[in-house]
This record gives sequence, structure tokens and C-alpha cells, in this order.
Amino acid sequence: MVKYLNQIDGPEDLHRLSVDELHQLADEIRELVIDVVSRNPGHLASNLGIAELTIALHCCYEFDVDKLVFDVGHQCYVHKILTGRRKEFQTLRQYKGLSGFPNKKESVYDPFTTGHSGDAISTALGLACGYEILGRKRNVVAVVGDGGMGPGMSFEALNHAGDLKKDLLVVLNDNEIAISQTVGAFSKYLNKIRSDPLYNDLKNEMFHMLNVFPVLGKPIEGVLEQMTEKIRRVASPGQIFVDLGFKYYGPIDGHDINVLMDTLKDIKNVKGPKLLHVITSKGKGFKPAILNPTQYHSAGNFQLSNGQIVENKKSEKKTPYTKVFGSAMLELAKINPKIMAITAAMPDGTGLGPFGEKFPDRYFDVGICEQHGVGFAGGLATNGLKPVAAIYSTFLQRAYDQVFHDVCLQDLGVVFAIDRAGIVGNDGPTHNGVFDIAYLKHIPGTILMAPKDGAELCEMLKLAIESDSPVAIRYPKDNIPDEDFNIKDIKFDAGPAFGIGEGEILLEGRDVAIIGYGATVQFAIDAAEMLKADNVEATVVNARFAKPLDEELIIDVVNNHKIVITVEDHMLAGGFGSSVLEAVNDNITASNCKIIRLGIPDTFVEAGVRKDLLKLLGMDADGLHDRIMEELGKVMQFKPKMEVAEAAGA
Repeated sequence: MVKYLNQIDGPEDLHRLSVDELHQLADEIRELVIDVVSRNPGHLASNLGIAELTIALHCCYEFDVDKLVFDVGHQCYVHKILTGRRKEFQTLRQYKGLSGFPNKKESVYDPFTTGHSGDAISTALGLACGYEILGRKRNVVAVVGDGGMGPGMSFEALNHAGDLKKDLLVVLNDNEIAISQTVGAFSKYLNKIRSDPLYNDLKNEMFHMLNVFPVLGKPIEGVLEQMTEKIRRVASPGQIFVDLGFKYYGPIDGHDINVLMDTLKDIKNVKGPKLLHVITSKGKGFKPAILNPTQYHSAGNFQLSNGQIVENKKSEKKTPYTKVFGSAMLELAKINPKIMAITAAMPDGTGLGPFGEKFPDRYFDVGICEQHGVGFAGGLATNGLKPVAAIYSTFLQRAYDQVFHDVCLQDLGVVFAIDRAGIVGNDGPTHNGVFDIAYLKHIPGTILMAPKDGAELCEMLKLAIESDSPVAIRYPKDNIPDEDFNIKDIKFDAGPAFGIGEGEILLEGRDVAIIGYGATVQFAIDAAEMLKADNVEATVVNARFAKPLDEELIIDVVNNHKIVITVEDHMLAGGFGSSVLEAVNDNITASNCKIIRLGIPDTFVEAGVRKDLLKLLGMDADGLHDRIMEELGKVMQFKPKMEVAEAAGA
């Protein structure tokens, strides 16, 4: 029964509740989060684990004046509920609804729009320095998960903060698991702290003893100082943070609001950079999420009664591109022992989980460290191995310099499997992978390709493995269109079905040509079928490559059609259509063909269902059909089939 939650319209309402009532409030918030996420799939386990910590922070600070910065931000649901967005929470991750991440357009309590990891300490330090320069008294708090401490940017910020000595609190929310199991030496270090309850007792006793130790004379003064320092280092569980210039506190129970509030109040006015280490349980309050925090990190629809994931019956026979990629990697790795797989904390999200189980010595999860992952791939390739780095499009942006400097400049045969390319959907603008063509195609020596279906993805992966150049294959967070696809039908021991830079014509028609790239090819095929009802015949081209383009094919299509439409699941600026225009400009001196580019305009696409967003952008089959009919009417005074029949009857 909801007793306290409906009384909370803002953080100021928390002060009317006792500690016991705040604990009850935390449970009520969990019930709301579980209920909403069961219907609007989102990040569940992390938000269940952070309830008490978020409540304690809002009780001790005034974040409409002070500032709270979340790393990644997927754990901000409790924060949203407490900051005046409780009634809107039902719209979570829906079109025009609440974002699943902090969003500065939503509330004064969200200083940044976030969705990537590793930036919180840097931006919080910038806020702290800015307030000091402007003479404003503000408290700045950064909440970082243990996985968020892995990225190099976090350590760069810790190092700088320790040097600047500015007032800043970093809360390390340690739940032992980020998205998938947290990896790396830093994770092992935190586990050491968590697993030894004697640390804090030893620390207190040693510090007390050293403070009262009598002075025995000058000859042993230096020895005592050295011994004191060594004992202090052994007794301090957060020595790595101390060495970086932070005052370290903890670890403490992240589910005890009384302990959290007492600690936060005690350290609030301590000068300089501080780090509070908090231990929480991911998925707390919902047994299925506790037992399987990875699955419930970002769960689909599930039943409230037992947590069972609800399968969409309409999609039961559908196969995601991600699954096809993972299966193809397994088959190719059986044949080629040089194939290595790299993921940045996304083994399940990229489909590489089975690869890691089958070939553990050839599988590398680098944590949330895309920059390192790409540089690491370059090192593997230098040894003649064949690394395949499977990284989401929007996350590969984080490693742009490494792609340029450590792979492409070295002309190394690294394969980038770019998952979540194009409109992703409910995660919103931080996760829509609509920039990768633009940020990759201008780098010399790169090969960019995109499959129209599952079978072509397998052929492209074969082709990429054979290449000695840097290759990027982009594919969406969507199901493949070829419903009869079977991985067993692919001949992985045979050569690729086509060569680099080789497109194909799928349909031929006299009136208009549609050049599709990747997943949009199916939209083009569907639109061509719809156009037949309007007495319009369309040529459909599967470009396959954005670089190098099949220029001969494209120029021939342009020369033989009055209207050519390019369609891509990408920004128009610098995208596939721009490459087509450049090719036409370089090869045709005079042409009567009108080239129209369909794609994403100069805007950040908000959250929503992928299918709905593509429709709103006019990039699906219906949008293609309508745009073609509009252009035919302008350029050729074209009359649809119905109008022609009516005129003949008259």
C-alpha cells in the first residue's frame, strides 16, 4: 500500500519523514519502478539498488542549488521521482515522455543530459571550479558506479581533482556489477575492500595507536615515520583514491539511510575532494533482478508476479541482427583461429556471449573502455591476428581518435562490428547511432558496409575478415527481414558472395530509382511494391558500401532515371547520400536527374519506438512512397494509375 510516495512532490517533502518512514518510502519507490518498467522496458536492477542512497542525498543537499551529476545516468529513476516527476513517471522512455536518463530539458535538478559513462567526475569538477570562480557557494556531487570508474576519463578526472583540491564529493556506488559482470583490476581492488570487514576496524585501531605512540628519541624518528606511513597504507582500503588526492570514506552500507545521512552530513563541509564508497545490492527488492541483475539491467516487459520476461508473440520468429552476428562469429572462429572478439562491457548486447564461452582465450571484455578496446585491437592486428571489435555506434564515438590513430593510420585489418547503428529508440539521443558513417568515411583507407539482411551480414563479415584494411559493418537494433534465414545455410568456408565496393540492382523500373543502404533497403523494396499500385515502376539498388561506393552502378542509375532517392538510417550531413552526391558531382558534368536524400535532418532524435520514429522521419516504406509520388508530381506531372483510368473512362 502506498503511504508516503504520494506525499512527495519535491525533495523538500522528504524532511517531513522520519528515517523509518524514509525506508518505507524507498520500498514504495521500488514498487513504482518495478510496475512502470514491467510495462515500459527500461533500466531496472540499478534503480532498485540506488533508492536509499538517492533519498539520503536529497535529504542532505538542495540539488536545485547544489548539483548532482550521475555517471551514465541510467540509475536516475528514483531521482526523477523525488524531483517533481512522479506523476509523469508512467511515460518513462516513451515518445514525448520522460527520458530514461538525466535530461536538462526536463528539470533544474538535471544539470546535464547524459547517457554515456566516464564523464561525471569531469563535468562535476568543472561545475565546482566554475562556481568557485564565480564566487558561488555550491555543493557538487558525482554518483559513479563501479563500472563507471573503469573508463580512463574517470581516472583522468580523479587525478585532476586531486591536484586542484577543489570541493567535490564523488560517491562510488559499488554493486559489483555494471551491466554485465564488471571486469578489470579495479573491480578486483573494490572486491578486496568489500570482502574484508577487518579493514575499517584495523584502520581505526592503527590510527589511534599511532596518534598516542610516545616519542622515543631522534634516532628512531625516521624509522617511525616510515613505519607509520606503511601501516597507514595497509589500513586504508581506499589508498588508491588517497594517493590521487582524495579523502576516502567507507565502505558503508548503501541501504541504511541513517548511516548514509550521518556520513553525508559529517563530510559535507570537509574541504577538498572526497570520495564516499557505498555498497549497494543491484536489484534490491525484486528477487528476479537480484538473482539475474544482467538480464534485468535493461529488461523487456515482464510479469509483476514472478518477473518472467514476456515474449512478443509477433516477434517469436524474428531474428535480431545482433544474434546473426554472434552466430556468424562462432562459425568463422571455428575455421579461422586468428579471429579475436572484443567487447566493451556488452557481451550480451553485442551477441558475443556465446563466443566468450566457446573461445575464452580469444575473447576480451575490456570494460566500459572503448578507447582502450580499439587501441588493444590495433595491437592484436599488428601481430597478424584478426580482431573484431563489436561496439555500439554511439559508443564507438568515444574512441574516435583511437580508430584514426591506432588502427586506420597504421592501416591495420581491424573489423568494427557497429551494432545499434541508426535509430535505436527508447534510450533517446545519447544512444541513437546516427553519426558513424560521417565520422568514419573521411578517414583514409576505411571500408564501410551495411547489410540489407541476415545472410548479407554473414557475407560481409566473411569479406571483412579477409580484408587487410580497417572495415566497419553497421547494422541496427532490429530484426532481420529474411524470416527464412538459417545460419546453417551460410557457407562460411567459401569465399564472400561479392567483392569490396560492389552493389547490386534488386529491382528495375523506368520511373524512379531508390538507392538504399543497409536496413533501409527493405523499406525501398516495400515502397517499390506499393508504387506499383500507382502505375509507378521503381528501380531498387542495394548499395552495400558507403565507401568505396559502386560509382559505376550509381552513375548508370543516375543517367537512366529522372528521380533518384537515397535513403539511410543516419544523419543527412556527411552520410551515405552525401557520398552519392559527391560521386555524381565528380563523374557527371550535366544531368537532368534530381537526387533527393532521405535521412535524419540536423537534429537530435528523441526517445521513442524505432518503428514509430522512422515513420515520423518519413524514412519507412510509407514515407518513401509518399515522397516519391510528391516528387513525381513536381517533376513529371505524373498521374497515378487511378487518375489515368478515370481519364480513359471519361
